[in-house]
Amino acid sequence: MVDRGTAKPAAAKPTKKRPPVSRASVLAAALDLADAEGVEALTMRKLADRIGVEAMSIYYHLPNKDAILTGLVDIVFAEIDLPDKADGWRTAMHSRALSAREVLVRHSWAVGLMDSRRDPGHATLRHHDAVIGALRVGGFSIAGAAHAFSALDSYVYGFVLQQVSLPFSTPEELTEVAESIVHDMTADEFPHLTEIAVGHAMLPGYSYANEFEIGLDLILDSLERRLSTDGWSSTPASARVC
Repeated sequence: MVDRGTAKPAAAKPTKKRPPVSRASVLAAALDLADAEGVEALTMRKLADRIGVEAMSIYYHLPNKDAILTGLVDIVFAEIDLPDKADGWRTAMHSRALSAREVLVRHSWAVGLMDSRRDPGHATLRHHDAVIGALRVGGFSIAGAAHAFSALDSYVYGFVLQQVSLPFSTPEELTEVAESIVHDMTADEFPHLTEIAVGHAMLPGYSYANEFEIGLDLILDSLERRLSTDGWSSTPASARVC
């Protein structure tokens, strides 16, 4: 009789350690969730399930949903390029607006939250300070800088809201939508809509996103003209070179 000995128990598989929960990891998961499903879908329970922890683990780092939203807004502001004062105010505002639109299209849920925080984070404050600083260095008065900042942000946020709400996202989809609308309306009843659809939006190479820089330049042109008036410039009219 062969003694086979006592069978050795199977070695237990090592359990995979979950990375420790931190404020940064919670906000990263919240950002992914908001981008995928919208900010309305962001709940503490859903966020905890996504991370794979109990909800209490999140409360230790961020006490409520409002704190998470403040953190998310700060992350979005941190992704927007800061204006460079050395570029001159117009170039700085142009570059910053392009970056802001790109970031907000990527995080479209954030548009309505960008300036809604009572306790803004460091990146948010740094961004606002840099924009105001570039305008002030560029010659705007305190009030003029405030007016310019408001006009630019209103345009950027409004354009993004319109862009992400459009029923198309590619030139092919735009053509399909435009053709359907033109087909269903008569040129006699809606002559101007017909001509802008056929003679502009449906032309090869057209992209609605290209409208952004055209409108932006119109605003910057206006701000440049305003900078020559006393109410907007930090330089008295008597000291200006005409």
